[in-house]
Amino acid sequence: MKKWLLAIPMFILLLAACSPLENTKNTLTYVNKATEYIEDANQFANELPTLTQKAVSDEKAAQELEAELKTFQESIQQFNELEAPNMMQDLHEQIIEQNKNLEKGITLYLDNIENGKLNAEVLENNELIQSIQEIQSIYNQIKELGK
Repeated sequence: MKKWLLAIPMFILLLAACSPLENTKNTLTYVNKATEYIEDANQFANELPTLTQKAVSDEKAAQELEAELKTFQESIQQFNELEAPNMMQDLHEQIIEQNKNLEKGITLYLDNIENGKLNAEVLENNELIQSIQEIQSIYNQIKELGK
């Protein structure tokens, strides 16, 4: 009986020691997934102007742009579903807010493609690039917390 009484505190200590390890693992996983998302967003932002310019006059390029927009939309949704560590929750929420702007911009692009109204003016009036830059800024803060 005494052995069991001694084992209980040891078990509790063992569980308590696992918690910080699990938090560190969750933080690293989140930072890695955020890094991947930001890299995808930056690549998307870099390719978007060229794809849009081509899509204005080329049906095949318009289909490619549409596919890229839908793929990035899925990336946004996957990122939004991530569970952020407590210390990064506020920054995660800020990215989700910027992602809402991205989704609005993507919807605008998709609507214009489907209605055959895609033109250079759509690109100029769209805030996609600016939202991605805002996300990059927030991500830089996440990287600082992850150090």
